[in-house]
Amino acid sequence: MAQNLRNAFIAAIMTAVIVTPVFGLQLVRQGARTLMNPQWTNVLIAMAVVFVGQLLRPWLGLPFKRMKSALPTLPAAPASGHKWMAIALVVIAIVWPFFGDRSSVDIATLVLIYVMLGLGLNIVVGFAGLLDLGFVGFYAVGAYTYALLYHWGGWGFWEALPFAGAMSALFGFVLGFPVLRLRGDYLAIVTLGFGEIIRLLLINLNWLTGGPDGISGIPKPSVFGIEMARSSSVEGRQTFHEMLGLTFQNQHVIVWLYLMALMLALITLFVSTRLKRMPVGRAWEALREDEIACRSLGLNPTRIKLSAFTLGAMFAGFGGAFFAARQGLVNPESFTFIESALILAIVVLGGMGSQVGVILAAILLTVLPELAREFAEYRMLMFGLVMVLMMMWRPQGLLPMQRPHVELDNK
Repeated sequence: MAQNLRNAFIAAIMTAVIVTPVFGLQLVRQGARTLMNPQWTNVLIAMAVVFVGQLLRPWLGLPFKRMKSALPTLPAAPASGHKWMAIALVVIAIVWPFFGDRSSVDIATLVLIYVMLGLGLNIVVGFAGLLDLGFVGFYAVGAYTYALLYHWGGWGFWEALPFAGAMSALFGFVLGFPVLRLRGDYLAIVTLGFGEIIRLLLINLNWLTGGPDGISGIPKPSVFGIEMARSSSVEGRQTFHEMLGLTFQNQHVIVWLYLMALMLALITLFVSTRLKRMPVGRAWEALREDEIACRSLGLNPTRIKLSAFTLGAMFAGFGGAFFAARQGLVNPESFTFIESALILAIVVLGGMGSQVGVILAAILLTVLPELAREFAEYRMLMFGLVMVLMMMWRPQGLLPMQRPHVELDNK
C-alpha cells in the first residue's frame, strides 16, 4: 500500500507539471496588455483523478484483463459465410450514398482515403515489419503528380492515376536502398527524414509546385471521359448531366467521388489480400519475424524490403491522386508529419497485419473527431490518451491478426 501511495503522489505531481501550462494558465487580453489568469481548479481536479486512478490501479486493471481475452480476433482463413457477409457489406456501401446526406457521404469519402493509406502502410509495417514514419511523402508524391500533370500538360484524372501510382512506387523503390541495412529506430528516423524532405521540396520549388500556395483548380474525375460538372470546360461538349437530361446537383458529384473512393479502396484491399497469400507475402512475414532467419532460408532481404516499400508507396500514390481530385487543390500543409502519425496510428490501433482491423481503425479515427467537433481543441490530447490506453491494455490492436497455426494433441 505504501508503494501505491508513493507512486500515486509522484504521478499527481507529474500531472500538475504537464497540465498546468495547458489548462492551468489562461491568457486574457486587456487592451494592449496580456494578463495571465490562473485556473488552479482544473489542475487540482486532474491531480485528484490521476492520484485516485494510480492508487486504485491494481483493482481497476482487473476488468480490463477479463475483457482482453473476450475481444474478438481476426480469423486466419475466413469461412464462406464471411465472404457472403463481405459481399453484403459492399452492396450496402454502394447503395447507401444515394440515401445519405451530403456531409455524411463526404466524411465517408475521407474515411475511404484513409483506408487506402492504412492498407498501403500495413504492407510496410504490418506485413514486412518495417517502421515507416514518412509514408505521407508517398501520399504527397501521388497528389502532386496528378496536380502537375494537369497544370503543365492538361492531363485528366484517369490518365494521371497510373502515373501517380508509378511515381510514388519509384520513390518507394529509391527510398528502399538507403534503409536496406537499417532496422528499428534507425529505420524510423530515415523514413521520417524522407517525409520532411519531400514536404520542404514542395515548399521551395516555387517554379514547379507553386510553393506554399500549391496548385489549385484541379478537376474532378470524369465518367468515362464525360465531365461531371455544371458546364463543360470544352466548348461544344456535353456534360454527364446534359447527356442524361438531368439537372445538375452538387450531391451527384459527392456520390460519384464516394463511389470512386470505394472502388479504389476495394481494389487496394483485394490486391493486398492476394499479395499476402502469395510467396512475396510469406517472405514479408518471414522478414518481419526474424531477418537473420529469413536470410538463412535463402531469401533475399534486399528484394523483400524493396518490394514492400514499392507496393506500399504505390497505393499511397493512388490515394494521393484521388485526394488531389477531391480537394481540387494541393499544398504542402496537407502532407505534414501528423498525417504520417495518423496513418501509422490506424495500422497500430487496428492491429498490425490485420486488414479488417485497419478498416475499423480508419473509421474510428476519422468519424469520431467529426462527431465531437465541440472538443476539437482537445482532439490530439484525447487521441494520445486513447493510444496510451491501447498500448497498456490492448497492444495487439482492436482486431489482431491470428496467424495460421497447428495444435498437436498431447494424447
